[in-house]
Amino acid sequence: MRFALGVQYDGAEFCGWQIQNNGRTVQQVLEQAVSKVVDEPIRLFCAGRTDSGVHGVAQVAHFDTSAIRDEKALVFGSNTFLKNDVSVIWAKPVSDDFHARFSALSRRYRYVICNTPVRPALLRKHLSWHYRPLDVERMKMAASCLVGEHDFSSYRAAGCQAKSPIRTIEFLKVSRSGDAIFIDIKANAFLQHMVRNIAGVLMKIGAGEREPEWAQEVLEHRDRTKGGKTASPYGLYFVGAYYPKEFMLPEPILSQHLIPSIA
Repeated sequence: MRFALGVQYDGAEFCGWQIQNNGRTVQQVLEQAVSKVVDEPIRLFCAGRTDSGVHGVAQVAHFDTSAIRDEKALVFGSNTFLKNDVSVIWAKPVSDDFHARFSALSRRYRYVICNTPVRPALLRKHLSWHYRPLDVERMKMAASCLVGEHDFSSYRAAGCQAKSPIRTIEFLKVSRSGDAIFIDIKANAFLQHMVRNIAGVLMKIGAGEREPEWAQEVLEHRDRTKGGKTASPYGLYFVGAYYPKEFMLPEPILSQHLIPSIA
């Protein structure tokens, strides 16, 4: 049988999603927990591999097993073997043609910035921080040019291994609530560090260091060295992935209480 899982995790103490030789990862601890429930080794495949320090609100993963288990047993059994910074929130049997990564139509992230003169002591690994006042209207103007299908070479990590830099952004929204600024982005797929590099450019523009047109100029260079600083991973949340309706998976819900907001 093939099962899909909905997974939530606090990425602060993880070295990212993917298993590594050194360091604790989300994939590693989940595979260990689920393997104990189904009483056999399993391999997980996820919708979007997150970097060290990045959080997951509704990550989606799948695995194959010869064991017969119901959804409740997978959820509560797996959580018995997991620490408090990661939880399986749902489980569902899926057809063999489902793939957590390749079946996904789109993915969504949220980047949270604490915009205060003094660095915050609380939630320091769950927020990015920018001490200079950020102009959200300037950031919105800059963000608009990135919507649609583009070559995002300037906005991906130098070591990104994706075969193509072409991605399609469905929406890129910037909003403010008190001292918190939210960057919400949905796209068909993302390149390594793409959201963090976009956030870095938008913050530089919001702070008045560059004009809104600079975001377009960076895009057209197709050269990572022409872009801005890669923003902190701590403010980044993988909100979820969206799939064709025939798989009947829960759609991710952006619950405000799950992502810090400074009123």
